[in-house]
Amino acid sequence: MRPCAPEPWPLPAHVAEALWRGTDLGGQAAATVPTGFPALDAQLPGGGWPRRSLTELLTAQAAVCEWRLLGPAIPALTRERGRLYLVAPPKEPHVGGLAQLGLGVDQLIWIEAATPADRLWATEQVIKADPTGAILSWLPQARPEQIRRLQVQAHGCEAPVFLLRPVTALRDASAAPLRVAVAQGTGWQLKVRIAKRRGASMDESLQLQAMPGQLARVLPPRLNTIPVPAAAVPSFRMEAADARALGRIASSPVAVARPLAH
Repeated sequence: MRPCAPEPWPLPAHVAEALWRGTDLGGQAAATVPTGFPALDAQLPGGGWPRRSLTELLTAQAAVCEWRLLGPAIPALTRERGRLYLVAPPKEPHVGGLAQLGLGVDQLIWIEAATPADRLWATEQVIKADPTGAILSWLPQARPEQIRRLQVQAHGCEAPVFLLRPVTALRDASAAPLRVAVAQGTGWQLKVRIAKRRGASMDESLQLQAMPGQLARVLPPRLNTIPVPAAAVPSFRMEAADARALGRIASSPVAVARPLAH
């Protein structure tokens, strides 16, 4: 007869409260901003997009899913005169569409940067400025050591910092505490997989209903769900071979902030 293993001594209350187990969803030391998707908030440490930290958004093709995923959070991100700082977006921001999300033209700063080095430098300068709002930077060619430096700098930045990168970057290690892969789902849905977070891993994907609110008011009910052929739904493993699809921009002035016309 084998002897029974002794029961562990109960931990003091203050120790038990501070203890984090790897199988549990981690907390978030800094404040967070709700994503606008309750199902996604429930799976993120702290219940939203983290401040003072990097978040990587990984897609098969740039400028396809980013705004649909971040759109619901824009009112919270730009509250109290906050601004969105866009570093090297692959396409010109659509002022009318962003206005539908509650973003004024004076709340958008568009920074052009032609080369990977220029994009990285511009991103670092904006993070160091610690602005109010949020920072979105398209860095498809960033190396692991560069992302590690950005993460260190982000500790001093109250604004959430999003790095937009190709999904193929999942093959590389990253210092970003949160990595989220997003692709188009069926109809108006987004397929979201949390590839890295503090806490227990998450193998399944989330299906988020991501129809823009203003569009939902004018579409007839029959268009609330649109069947999409399987071939049209990109996989998380799809690779974008075209350099422009990965976020590069044609030759332009280095790190130039451009005003947007009304």
